[in-house]
Amino acid sequence: MRLRGIRSSRNVSVRRGSGRRGARTGGLSLAGLVAVLAIGYFTGIDVSPLLQGTSAPTEQSRPATAEEDAAIQFSAQVLTTTEEVWSRIFAEQLGREYAPPQLIIFSAVTQSACGGASGATGPFYCPADQSAYLDTQFFVQLDQQLGARGDFAAAYVIAHEVAHHVQNQLGILPKVDDARRRANQADANALTVRLELQADCLSGVWARSVQGLMERGDLEEALNAARMIGDDHLQRQTGRVPQPHTFTHGTSEQRARWFERGFDSGQIGSCDTFGAQQL
Repeated sequence: MRLRGIRSSRNVSVRRGSGRRGARTGGLSLAGLVAVLAIGYFTGIDVSPLLQGTSAPTEQSRPATAEEDAAIQFSAQVLTTTEEVWSRIFAEQLGREYAPPQLIIFSAVTQSACGGASGATGPFYCPADQSAYLDTQFFVQLDQQLGARGDFAAAYVIAHEVAHHVQNQLGILPKVDDARRRANQADANALTVRLELQADCLSGVWARSVQGLMERGDLEEALNAARMIGDDHLQRQTGRVPQPHTFTHGTSEQRARWFERGFDSGQIGSCDTFGAQQL
């Protein structure tokens, strides 16, 4: 992704000064711990059997690394592209103003209005403070543990979290949250899948608008990332048979297809996963 000349967004807050310690016991390495917790986050399955005997991470002060500084700059520049894209799309397609989210970039642990956050929770959006949270170590995990390589794969993750903010601005997120609270677990999961696939589609709408910044292979990097974090793929990675009733983000095929749908159309209206009979 060509970001040279793209300014860094001012809507970024960096929380430094924490590291991880005490996360290697019972034969599970730090990288393995991160990978297992990520699988639990993306699939909603119980990973506790894989974590038995593993101690929780504790905080340890340390300076930021050069890799973290590079990830922060990259994230801030990608966020700028989302601000420009969604401001234009809101005006052109909806006739309204877009208010961008904050991006909180942290290392190890932090607090959000939705509760505590750590690298184990993965990137997420908190509607209570209208902020997206991202642990810089997740980019390493995305590449080395999940097999989603390339800078545009990382950009897709940021765009996906911003898409949840778009859903919040459109009033979709609070309606879905209310419906999930009143539903049984299987139905709540099904609603979450539609919410996540819509965010993938909206990420595709963003990607279409930044084609001028894309390099050869960038689109495939995003599609590969969508496939690598599909519920069915991640459950297979744990040695389990995929269980659709536990899915919370959609299958690899669904995630890639909805991203492509948004990319091909460039229209918010094409991302109505809640009105779709077949996902």
